[in-house]
Amino acid sequence: MFETILNNTLTIENALLCSVVAIILGFLIALTHMKTEEHYTKNFIITLTLLPLLVEVVIIMVNGNLGTSVAIMGSFALIRFRSMPATSKEITCVFFAMAVGLSVGMGYLTFSIFFTILTNLMIFFFWKIKFGEPKIKRKVLKITIPETLDYIEVFDDILKKYTEFHDLTKVKTTNMGSLFELTYQVVMKSFDNEKEFIDDLRSRNGNLSIILERPNMGISEL
Repeated sequence: MFETILNNTLTIENALLCSVVAIILGFLIALTHMKTEEHYTKNFIITLTLLPLLVEVVIIMVNGNLGTSVAIMGSFALIRFRSMPATSKEITCVFFAMAVGLSVGMGYLTFSIFFTILTNLMIFFFWKIKFGEPKIKRKVLKITIPETLDYIEVFDDILKKYTEFHDLTKVKTTNMGSLFELTYQVVMKSFDNEKEFIDDLRSRNGNLSIILERPNMGISEL
């Protein structure tokens, strides 16, 4: 059975022990995210590391007091988070860190350690077996062309040669209307010949800018 180390009276030793455990578990959560995610920021990693400690302190201060709980909820309700939309994995990691901080703040250190290790192992497992990874890897192709070039079918032969699927999704004017930016959704036949693909496109668009990138998933991952 998991038991809490906190009694009605909070001691310095118990507070320090909970804080140290919260920091260590937050560090493990951040390390797991760094290992299993290619794109992350330093600020987000620091947030994951410190979030269990912050939540733990709040829970310890509440300590079952209903009035204090209501006051804290009101304080958080005043906060407006203005940031870039997070992916579903980032949101999951934030809730993961908050859950760990909550259990540590209630004094269930053994359960917190068990829960952190188990969840990190599950994240590593799903990442290793590539669970849920789409079989078809779609990319975004952006081609800049001069306004004198007819963009309707100018790249069709090249696209048919190198892609299994292509679709012109957006046309935008740039540089005061002197250039067009074409945006395609493409599925490559092989990723080994991307350089030849781009070289052929450059010879057709006058060596202007060409971008071949992964689609920006953003909140669409949810």
